[in-house]
Amino acid sequence: MPAPTPAAQAPATPGAPTAFAARPPKAQRRFTSPAVEAEIARVSAMIADPKLRAMFAACYPNTLDTTVELGLANGRVDAFVITGDIPCMWLRDSSAQLLSYVHLVRKDAHLATLFRGAIARQARSVLLDPYANAFMRDATAKTNLPWALEDQTEMKTGVAERKWEVDSLCWTMRLAYRYWQASGDAAPFDGIWVSAQQAIVRTFREQQRKDGRGPYSFRRSSDRPTETLGLDGYGAPTRPVGLIHSGFRPSDDACIYPFLIPANHFAVTTLREMALVAEGAAGNAALAAEARALADEVAVALLKWGTMRLPDGRQVWAYEVDGFGNAVFMDDANVPSLLGLAYTGCVAADDPLWLATADACWSDANPYFFKGTAIEGIGGPHVGLGQVWPMSLIVRALSSSDPVVIATLLRHLRDTDAGTGFMHEAVDCNNPAQFTRSWFAWANGLFGEMIVGLADRLPAVLANPL
Repeated sequence: MPAPTPAAQAPATPGAPTAFAARPPKAQRRFTSPAVEAEIARVSAMIADPKLRAMFAACYPNTLDTTVELGLANGRVDAFVITGDIPCMWLRDSSAQLLSYVHLVRKDAHLATLFRGAIARQARSVLLDPYANAFMRDATAKTNLPWALEDQTEMKTGVAERKWEVDSLCWTMRLAYRYWQASGDAAPFDGIWVSAQQAIVRTFREQQRKDGRGPYSFRRSSDRPTETLGLDGYGAPTRPVGLIHSGFRPSDDACIYPFLIPANHFAVTTLREMALVAEGAAGNAALAAEARALADEVAVALLKWGTMRLPDGRQVWAYEVDGFGNAVFMDDANVPSLLGLAYTGCVAADDPLWLATADACWSDANPYFFKGTAIEGIGGPHVGLGQVWPMSLIVRALSSSDPVVIATLLRHLRDTDAGTGFMHEAVDCNNPAQFTRSWFAWANGLFGEMIVGLADRLPAVLANPL
């Protein structure tokens, strides 16, 4: 999605409680979960730093407070989850936003209902168009996103934006798997869900492009080349090697080389997760076998084509490749990313190849790593140079077990909120009072997920002063 104009706020005083970190009044909250409220109280009591505690209490419930629309569709529960300041539902964002609460579904039947509604909505959305990344609340409405109105692609009603991103479908599989794992509830995994999973496997197969370019193309008139695909809307040429093409990255920016390695890793992992749900909850062995076969094929291709050597000789995972031997090394803050491969469960946290890759991502080897006077971290081309995404610091903290590293990341996150008490899309590395997106629910939820995780695995980091 194009980046909104940066918003300026007065900088916060480091370590001081923020007056801006406020939730909506109870009567205005869109969804309330007693289990989430209890979790906020439990974890808040473990946080010594007053400002960090206030930020957690505001950020963690932000998705429930501000983005959820619960209703009925064809007599069944339906949940529409917007991304924040853009009133549409991204498959990626909505999944990630809800996953920070999934461990609580057995404690709260109302919360479990929300997950069932979101899984059902995502299944219907995939069946509407598996190549779309974002959807309208009304399935009969045309897009109202000003930047998407004239897109040259097969645009359907109900679709808000039609950028083909492998990770969008992966996130729907991750949400389904994690919910089933946490709840044991097989109710969402009906015939519609199975049909949607079959569409995912079919779409991934199409985008291996073994027999031609496939049905998807996309062009947009823009002065930003990251907003469109070249070569008549099909993207850069590739050799069919078993990897899956992605037109766009999780940032919604166009790929340079269409084999996006973090997304292919995520596809392998989530296809295997889908197979477990297909067998255990939907009772569909054929779907499980198809998903596993595709995952195994992509995994082999990743090992053969997905790595590269940096100029200093280090072997790392590439960010994008084309199957001809060309590769680009960089990382983007949006997940899945190279830095986030351990967080997403695609690699082990002690895997040597990933550790070398993560170190390179958090260094000058990555052209989108920025280090300023206020903050250091990873950004991406979506917003511009010198802009650090807090999401990258959160993902690094989620992937680390080093208390010193984590404490430093927490201080940077605390002190670069521009006095709002919330996470932003990006902040200027030298002047965090300049930021984009004051209402970005994914980043808020990810921050809350990080704090909850620290409370459980490294409580001393929260108990000690920053």
